[in-house]
Amino acid sequence: MLKIDDIHVYYGAIHAVKGISFEVHQGEIVALIGANGAGKSTVLKTVSGLMHPRTGTITFMGQNITHTDAYKLVRQGLAHVPEGRQIFLQMSVQENLEMGAYTRGAVEKEDMDKVFTLFPRLKERRRQVAGTLSGGEQQMLAMSRALMSHPKLMMLDEPSMGLAPLLVDQIFSIIREMHAAGTTILLVEQNASKALKIADRAYVLETGKITLSGTGTELVQSDAVRKAYLGG
Repeated sequence: MLKIDDIHVYYGAIHAVKGISFEVHQGEIVALIGANGAGKSTVLKTVSGLMHPRTGTITFMGQNITHTDAYKLVRQGLAHVPEGRQIFLQMSVQENLEMGAYTRGAVEKEDMDKVFTLFPRLKERRRQVAGTLSGGEQQMLAMSRALMSHPKLMMLDEPSMGLAPLLVDQIFSIIREMHAAGTTILLVEQNASKALKIADRAYVLETGKITLSGTGTELVQSDAVRKAYLGG
């Protein structure tokens, strides 16, 4: 579904992503783990068209999207839930969800019903201004807004950041549910333990390079990963 081939990404003179290659197959959850500054968020921004690589290629659903604009990629079925959520704080929950469907031209009641089934707390707060939601509720809104675009691939950037442990468990449970409903997921997450438990495959990024890859189970059992990211 998604193929990254030897991309190099720069912030000015800073070489942030250094020739990485990986794939995401349809129906998978693939995790990118690594420390702060490893390049994980930059990879997602580059895939979603918010940044462009200096060299290398990105292919999505068989099409070269290396230099495609972000809004066109949403129409092609690529959704990005950014770090920090980036919801529309002055709009209501329902208005945020309607914005998620803008590329489709109309909001179907069926889509709203699906989102509210997955996120019942948002249904209770559908008229509430998004900026007054808790952090966990804002993360749920960001994810559900992305679902409204009918994504083939959803990219989640640090969905558990800043959340209490109980809410982290809830967010990961919802990620599993979205996956079970047919959404392929590329997950960037500092909580390596949680990410590897649900990932079919995972890649470890260090200073802009992939240093390890394997199934989620293989990386959980890797001594290097355990020492660096799992506290053991």
